[in-house]
Amino acid sequence: MPEPIASAPRVLVTGSAGFIGFHTASRLLQAGATVLGVDNFSDYYDVALKEARNAILANHPNFRLARLSIEDQPALAAAWADFKPDVVIHLAAQAGVRFSIEQPASYVGANIVGTFNLLELARHHPVRHLLAASTSSVYGANTEMPFGETQRTATPMSLYAATKGATELMGHSYSHLFRTPMTFFRFFTVYGPWGRPDMALFKFTRAILAGEPIDVYNNGDMVRDFTFIDDLAEAIVRLVDAVPGDTPVEGDSLSPAAPFRIVNIGAGRPTPLMDYIAAAEKALGRSAIKNLLPMQAGDVHATEASSDLLRRLTGYTPSTTPDEGVAAFVRWYLEQYPA
Repeated sequence: MPEPIASAPRVLVTGSAGFIGFHTASRLLQAGATVLGVDNFSDYYDVALKEARNAILANHPNFRLARLSIEDQPALAAAWADFKPDVVIHLAAQAGVRFSIEQPASYVGANIVGTFNLLELARHHPVRHLLAASTSSVYGANTEMPFGETQRTATPMSLYAATKGATELMGHSYSHLFRTPMTFFRFFTVYGPWGRPDMALFKFTRAILAGEPIDVYNNGDMVRDFTFIDDLAEAIVRLVDAVPGDTPVEGDSLSPAAPFRIVNIGAGRPTPLMDYIAAAEKALGRSAIKNLLPMQAGDVHATEASSDLLRRLTGYTPSTTPDEGVAAFVRWYLEQYPA
């Protein structure tokens, strides 16, 4: 059995029907928490996949759902008041770098306005810890590897990254003014079972099985710190009890002006894109037809996380290799979408 959270808290999880929210809520329930999921089941991708995730959560007696949008302040406030959370894990967002170029307004609404609503509620109804998702995309044009939490993040390459960086700044200001303990975590290329259809591995798997070409950007010359979803959920749940206080650990990003911290969640294992594709080919027993293309707008060449701070705070470092994680995704995909 997974280790329980120290306080078995009441946790409000936004985006609970999403890829990361579903896995995080599942892990919280295993650890003994009571969970209120908040999700609006947006049609950015297949809603049936979100309903299937939610149906699994709904089987647990300690889970309940508030079907609403975090941009709807009155509805969110009513759900918060009824549940009275001890901890908030904010994972709802409009995701996707490319889509932020096509539909920028949706990112301002979900990522900035929605986060503002949660910060206001935590201001008036204090919680023990507010944790929120950011992204490695905030590192933008930085080229010094590995990316560390104290690096400057003033060069975002997409509006998605800019909105996520803005939520970090908003969070710090609220944490300073109202002393709400906050941890913002930066995710690094998350993948795994129950992933989104717009994610690379999902698209690669579907195309390879259909004998169709896959789009490979920058002619395959890209490197990512791929993070398996189970490792990510484990790290998030362990951070619940790592409440920012007054005493920093070695190499900390703890603010000198607030109980506020930034934490990378990544394996610190950069993998060439072509090796990731090879792992999918191996798991599927088929070769990919590669359509080599130039770099996409808003993308970056490489990412690599420093996971030192996560390890010092939680004793945990993501360990699943791309070969293991890709194989797990392929097994799930073949069960979910049988030929």
